[in-house]
Amino acid sequence: MESFSSKDMAMKVQKKILSHMASKSMAQVFIDDTSSEILDELYRVSKEYTGNRTEAQKVVKDLIKVAVKISVLYRHNRFNTEELILAQDFRKKLHQGAMTAISFYEVDFTFDKTVMSEILTECRDMLLRLVDKHLTPKSHGRINHVFNHYSDPELLTTLYSPDGPFRSNLTKICNGLNKLLEEDKL
Repeated sequence: MESFSSKDMAMKVQKKILSHMASKSMAQVFIDDTSSEILDELYRVSKEYTGNRTEAQKVVKDLIKVAVKISVLYRHNRFNTEELILAQDFRKKLHQGAMTAISFYEVDFTFDKTVMSEILTECRDMLLRLVDKHLTPKSHGRINHVFNHYSDPELLTTLYSPDGPFRSNLTKICNGLNKLLEEDKL
């Protein structure tokens, strides 16, 4: 059994960020269990697809870092009115992406790699605009790394293959997404 855990990685990232911030309210930034389970499945898919454990860990670590940093910015009211509107648009697009991902999973022979890839690319572009003035170029690189990795049409095709090696991972990912949608967390 492998020792990698997105929950542990999230905690390390949170600690690192918290160590550089004076505010104790930073301790409120946590990744919930459902999100952690989804991240673990995304890690497993990436690891098997790339055949590279280090790359899979890096992409999930980048995803966690970006999510925590955006949460920190939001919780500390760093976004102006225009950026808050963009954040809402991003959330709607992410919601649409989750609904589309679930629909492609639940309805056989409906998967369209172009549609899924375009939604993820649009999410990436919106997110980059949102954090443009707030995060460093290194963080922008992390955003590109994550979205470019998961919007890869070949990866998506393999993930959604009905008889493919990732069917059980996709089931768990979609179940988690459904739960987040039901709880209005996505």
